[in-house]
Amino acid sequence: MSAIKVITETCTGCGLCVKACPYEAITVVDKIAEIDLHKCTLCGSCVDVCPFDSIEINVERKAVEGMEEYRGVWIFAEQRDGEIQSVAYELLGAGQRLARARNTELSAVLIGYQVEGLAAALFQRGADNVYLADDPALADYNDEPYARILAGLVRRYKPEIVLCGATAMGRALIPRAATELGTGLTADCTGLEIDKETGHLLQTRPAFGGNIMATILCEHHRPQMATVRHKVMAEAAVDPGRTGGTLIRVEPTPDDLMSRTRVLEVIKEEEETANITEADIIVSGGRGLKTPENFALLTDLARELGGAVGASRAAVDAGWINYAHQVGQTGKTVKPKVYITAGISGAIQHLVGMSSSDTIIAINKDPQAPIFKAADYGLVGDLFEIIPLLIERLKKG
Repeated sequence: MSAIKVITETCTGCGLCVKACPYEAITVVDKIAEIDLHKCTLCGSCVDVCPFDSIEINVERKAVEGMEEYRGVWIFAEQRDGEIQSVAYELLGAGQRLARARNTELSAVLIGYQVEGLAAALFQRGADNVYLADDPALADYNDEPYARILAGLVRRYKPEIVLCGATAMGRALIPRAATELGTGLTADCTGLEIDKETGHLLQTRPAFGGNIMATILCEHHRPQMATVRHKVMAEAAVDPGRTGGTLIRVEPTPDDLMSRTRVLEVIKEEEETANITEADIIVSGGRGLKTPENFALLTDLARELGGAVGASRAAVDAGWINYAHQVGQTGKTVKPKVYITAGISGAIQHLVGMSSSDTIIAINKDPQAPIFKAADYGLVGDLFEIIPLLIERLKKG
């Protein structure tokens, strides 16, 4: 029996449901609405607009057995070349808040080779436990063994929440683990809270190109899994005196370490494509720069400020600068102390990636540009006049 049906006795074929369906799954045939079940996602938009209550959705959702056994908040502590990535500290900051709300422990999962010494930093940032898988075969990140080990740990210890950074590594790792565990995953979250009434994790993320914010729940499965955007949450504070914590060593089995692929070579990011997610000052340019050569202006300004160069999607799509510099919904999320925009109008897709910056300075010749609504300081004028003056002033000290 279908989970959605049209009550033909009351349907008048008014077509409101056709207009409301975002997936073009409904047509009107002989004055009766018909639903294409291959396109329908059961979103309920048609039900909400039908004035005759002629569409019904009946979805039976059963909670998996043993949900009450899941306790604890876990974060995946991403490390590269023996160094904990800052996104892990941001997850620990969010994790502390969630763990307090659930009155439970906060744990970190650390996978790699010769990385045991990194556990101390995780304890100092609030982790109560660190699950450590340390093996030569794990020296280079590889999707299959990492995901298999993480999924195995979750099955054994049953955390109720598992968080991971929405980085290149996290986006490859967590979907595999969630699939193995048969649970849900919310990607690119910018907000995490605990529902005080139900205890469920409220996972908030941008949707429809950043035009709305959706809050998603995983009510019937555990663990609740989410990737979190880098630089949208504050890092957990360091407590040098906090040396306590439980280190739980995990010995990967040969089956855990099996993989259909192997790492042949690791090519590191070139110096000129600065890691903008770690920069304290970013100067970003958009379509208003007019030509790729004019990015040299921003490079000069960034150099004087000791910062990095960013860009809007429009500039990247035009081929003016490579993707490593893109800030926004489809690029990187940044949280610098100072974010300067030059020739960027301020589309919502760009704002999503930089709105949490401490101070935003906008330069644009259009006084009505949306970017000024997000800016702490605005300079209305020609960027080709303003930026050279800034550079000259900075060079004078």
